[in-house]
Amino acid sequence: MNNLKYYFSVTLCCFLIACSEDSTKQEALTITEKPITTLPLTRLVLNDMTAFKTVATNWKIAGNANLDPSNNAVFIGDSGSGILMNSPTEDTNDNLFTLFEHGDLELELDVMMTEGSNSGIYLQGRYEVQLFDSWNVKTPQHSDMGGIYQRWIENESKGYGGIAPTSNASKAPGLWQHFKIIFQAAKFDAAGKKIKNAAFKEVWLNGVLLHENQEVTGPTRASAFQDEQPSGPLMLQGDHGAVAFRNIQYKMFEDKKVEFSKMTLVEYEAYEATTRNIPDYNSLTVEREIETDIVSSSMASGENPQKLLVYSGMMNFPNSGDYIFDMAVDGGGMLLLIDNDTIIAMDGDYFLNNPQKSLSHFDAGNKPFTLIYNKHRPFRKGFTLFVEGPQIATHPLHAPSSIDPSRLLGNGPKINIEVAEETVLQRGFLIHQGKKRTHVISVGMPQRIHYSFDLANGSLLQFWAGDFLDASGMWVGRGSEQLGFPIGDPIVNFGGPDFAYLKNSRADWPDSIPANTDYKQLGYELNEQGNPTFLIALEGSPIHSQLLPSSTSRSLKRVIATNASEGIWHKIGEGNTIESASDGKYIMGDKSYYVQIEASENDPVIRKSNGKVELLIKIPAGNQEITYSLIW
Repeated sequence: MNNLKYYFSVTLCCFLIACSEDSTKQEALTITEKPITTLPLTRLVLNDMTAFKTVATNWKIAGNANLDPSNNAVFIGDSGSGILMNSPTEDTNDNLFTLFEHGDLELELDVMMTEGSNSGIYLQGRYEVQLFDSWNVKTPQHSDMGGIYQRWIENESKGYGGIAPTSNASKAPGLWQHFKIIFQAAKFDAAGKKIKNAAFKEVWLNGVLLHENQEVTGPTRASAFQDEQPSGPLMLQGDHGAVAFRNIQYKMFEDKKVEFSKMTLVEYEAYEATTRNIPDYNSLTVEREIETDIVSSSMASGENPQKLLVYSGMMNFPNSGDYIFDMAVDGGGMLLLIDNDTIIAMDGDYFLNNPQKSLSHFDAGNKPFTLIYNKHRPFRKGFTLFVEGPQIATHPLHAPSSIDPSRLLGNGPKINIEVAEETVLQRGFLIHQGKKRTHVISVGMPQRIHYSFDLANGSLLQFWAGDFLDASGMWVGRGSEQLGFPIGDPIVNFGGPDFAYLKNSRADWPDSIPANTDYKQLGYELNEQGNPTFLIALEGSPIHSQLLPSSTSRSLKRVIATNASEGIWHKIGEGNTIESASDGKYIMGDKSYYVQIEASENDPVIRKSNGKVELLIKIPAGNQEITYSLIW
């Protein structure tokens, strides 16, 4: 029996008996210990420099990275581990190469830039994703953060072929930024002739897709190698400017797939049933039995609403290790068994928004399998089945004909709210830290700075830059979820009440408006530009809060006006860390954004409470106004 970590193992016979005798017993077949998403990446250990080839003194391991207050172009590194830091000098400025070499690669890492810095990530030491301090760039080029750098003709001193990112997703210097890169190496025939160019299948920066399916015809400028090969080391550029890395993780992929062989399909005659469960097909009449080399919902012939397809044969696993199967049905049920073990049991009525995943271990070689597709809806047909394995990238096992591509999650109609010359306000629901907020207004501004505000709590939920809002969940089809999604990767705020009366600076901050508190949400007023000022009353004291975009940088200014008989506390933000920097600036949430206090009678307080670090400020009694900026 296979070592199944998440699913109980049963035979097909037992499964069918359980479904026919007592449908409640099927619940035990689909219990998971924890969500399964994808196979884990390999982490590059940064306790020392042993993961790299010959190392120059411009590279070192540190426990923290901060901009030097007296010179934001250089780092100050604390002792410790976990961070790879480059501080080049005129005499020492070497590039850094990993010991591992790769072909196809999925790479994730965090990077921090100093002011004006320039570096690069070279896949196979040949193809560069540019690293640059592009924070305030309006129209990014190939030489900006996340660009695919150009190639170079040396004897003509001329560049060509660079690819600019689709947008500028770069954060401010001194903040951590997250890259995800899916790279496909060049391919060669048996004689060594290149038959396929290298390609960046996806490049993501801070949750924004910068590139998709972009080929590169050869090594880019300043690469370590001028030829092209099936593999090469990862190179981090060290000869231009200061840069820091952490959380370097990767998966390397071989050109292999899970495949079917000796496969037959048995289609059973339309059956009548009052339930949505998979019937015992031993009692059904066979309509046809054929040999096939594909699995597809389109093999269900005729127009009858209820059909049963049973595929069986051999499944070949190229490598030994863990495999993740991912199955979804567009109205129907499915069952996958491999080597007589139940891998995924979807017995009932399932839809594409409820996919099921399973992780199982298999030794290399052929294993018998059975795949059952239960179509039981007149106007719904289709299923998908994906697999990922050790050194094997995720790929479909179903034929393209098995699903209408427009039905797949993320492939349907898109309704994005665009912002032109006027501020746009959109009411709707929003998922915040796993919970649905139902009294949310999202504000999109022409400066491409946006935020979402919870009117029920009077709190700032999130803020982001770039494109505004995906409203497909509100307006496509029935729009039953009424959900809006920021386009990009927002900075998520804590989401509780922004204002409270506290007994002292050590009192716990409330998670929600206390039941005994006199709190009134008074709506909002619009200025001439259409930007709202939110109005609340706390114990009879008015609080006005306005959020305004900067026209020169990625920042959001918050202006708060109060008139109270006693001091009101305001919670600016929280995180696992908050650090005080220079010029009234605070580094928030593991260096994800800055808060800069611009006008306040009191200084903020950094404190620990309920396992979090909080930044609070007390607004004195009387007519008061405080101003601060959120910078990222």
